[in-house]
Amino acid sequence: MRFATYTSDGVQHYGAVTDDGMIALDDVFAQWPTLFDVVQGGGLDQLGQAASGRKVTHAVFDYDMVLPNARRILCVGVNFPDRNAEYKDGSEQPKFMSLFPRFASGFTGHDRPLIRPPESPQLDYEGEVAIVIGKAGRRIAQADAYDHIAALTLCNEGTIRDWVRHAKFNVTQGKNWDRSGSIGPWLVPFTDATQLDEARIITRVNAEVRQDDMLSRMMHPIRREIEYISTFMALEPGDIIVTGTPTGSGARLDPPQYLRPGDVVEVEVNGIGTLRNTVEDERI
Repeated sequence: MRFATYTSDGVQHYGAVTDDGMIALDDVFAQWPTLFDVVQGGGLDQLGQAASGRKVTHAVFDYDMVLPNARRILCVGVNFPDRNAEYKDGSEQPKFMSLFPRFASGFTGHDRPLIRPPESPQLDYEGEVAIVIGKAGRRIAQADAYDHIAALTLCNEGTIRDWVRHAKFNVTQGKNWDRSGSIGPWLVPFTDATQLDEARIITRVNAEVRQDDMLSRMMHPIRREIEYISTFMALEPGDIIVTGTPTGSGARLDPPQYLRPGDVVEVEVNGIGTLRNTVEDERI
């Protein structure tokens, strides 16, 4: 079962995804106005039960960022061995992970355009798996970490490269341009460790493979991410952790290949699906 946030005739809904369209469920659960509220209320199982046997309500729709009112999005940087080597600084695998925040306004939905701002031509792609927390916790042990995941989704963690270098110690301004990245298309409930442990992530630009790696090769595995992050902050249902991107982003190619209007970017992970976006210049 897959669940998404979407818009039809100017009205935002959430519901179950089928091959023929959407089954709206927001009218069934008045106590949960948004999909974020469903996750906070531990209601994904109830959504699946409610969708069973119901007919498609919207055959024509547009996907939105899957949790557009997400309150906290944390991203893990430089989390694959080859990605660390890209920096060519001779550093060994870091003991601790790099982290930075992103805000929901920086993301759009599946099949919507990523927006390149006029201030920079260096819009880059980063294909990643994102996990959605479903069970609160502080100082979570690695052995228990997967018990705190409600669902999985995909992220293209779009970055304005020159803006991440405006200051010495942070990348926040280069990571939060409006609609520069995407999260979606949907949530896939997390039910089995193999959904992550055997996942392969592939990013394509105009059908050319740019990134291809296994999550099992992460320097800081997802269990460790949950353990580490929950040490300094209590994780809450609805929190999103964007888990890290493999080597092959446009900035690291020779010469660099940044995204341009008309490009099509696809992030694919077995068992989750494919997140696809085009690219457009911002209209000002």
